[in-house]
Amino acid sequence: FAAGYSGVVMAPTFGTERRGAPVLTSLKISKKKIYDLSPITEPDVVIVLDHLLVEEADISNGLKSGGLVIINTPKAPDEYKFNIKDVKVATCDVTKIAGEVDLPQGIINTGIIGAFAKATKLIDLEGLVHEIENEFKGKKPKRNIKAARLTYDRTIVGGK
Repeated sequence: FAAGYSGVVMAPTFGTERRGAPVLTSLKISKKKIYDLSPITEPDVVIVLDHLLVEEADISNGLKSGGLVIINTPKAPDEYKFNIKDVKVATCDVTKIAGEVDLPQGIINTGIIGAFAKATKLIDLEGLVHEIENEFKGKKPKRNIKAARLTYDRTIVGGK
């Protein structure tokens, strides 16, 4: 919202109810109000929070030609190949960075937003830092800010 997107809709989708099962969440952002509340079937961007899912699920299903895949992984973008024309891949080891800044194990949310900011250019890093500071007031915002900044700096965006 702070970046000027007045239209924001999130639609989570859950599969088999078991601990550790993959979860899909659609997030739509727009400068205009969004009236369609359905999940996204043809995304522009796919964000993968755990690189093991790339082998387990078809994470690029429906991804538009020229789309972007952002992966939390220690691997380089060129190590991933998808059967989609002109797909770009951005990678960063967000899990490692979270550990470096002393966030609890598995907490990668602020880091992955840093990767999203760099790979898409849809949100500004300094605006993101400001919003993290507001959101995490009293809850150790410095660690989360550092995670977002480091992830932004270390995200590698591969070519098409």
